[in-house]
Amino acid sequence: MKPAPSSSLRLWQLISPALPVGAFAYSQGLEYAVEHGWVNNEETTAQWITGLMNHSLSALDVPILARLYKAWQARDMERVIYWNHTLQASRESNELLTEDRQIGCALKKLLIDLKIRLASQWPETEQPSFATMFALAASHWMITVNETCQGFLWAWSENQVAAAIKLVPLGQTAGQRILSRIIDEIPDAVARGLQLTDDAIGATVQGLGIASALHETQYTRLFRS
Repeated sequence: MKPAPSSSLRLWQLISPALPVGAFAYSQGLEYAVEHGWVNNEETTAQWITGLMNHSLSALDVPILARLYKAWQARDMERVIYWNHTLQASRESNELLTEDRQIGCALKKLLIDLKIRLASQWPETEQPSFATMFALAASHWMITVNETCQGFLWAWSENQVAAAIKLVPLGQTAGQRILSRIIDEIPDAVARGLQLTDDAIGATVQGLGIASALHETQYTRLFRS
């Protein structure tokens, strides 16, 4: 598929912090990790974020995002729903699943407002994952699969760094150093994810599961659970 002339600009729109889906309100377990000293400085922050990207998102979200993209291109709603279910079933805590559904629903509403017809045809009985609607938007705007996956990882990473700046806390310059490290790793993370076969998709990241589950009952929180 040849990219549309405006596809890069549309990708910037899709990964902008101004996208009204509320992703900024979630830390994905990072708040608990900071509270209990697992993450406490620039280096441990970078290790936490790049570790999750390379061992969780690269093995789960990226390959499923690519399959969702292709299913939307083919107008194969059965496959879209299959991969939507698979992704949600792989979330390691109720908090992570709830976040995924809430920002997925928010993106669906936005895409309907932006006149993307397939978003309005989403079954009322199904709750979309964020990646499901992200893939729909990328397919509709003719963003390439590779750029879609890179943009998805960038948006997730930027949100994690923004949370860490508040929580650890870190300075803005430290945040940019971490993002520079992440930029160097995103292409390889995407490449690994896109090479996975269906039966190789999946990730078990115990630290994330424990942190997000315990964050649900953490006494004081800045971020939603």
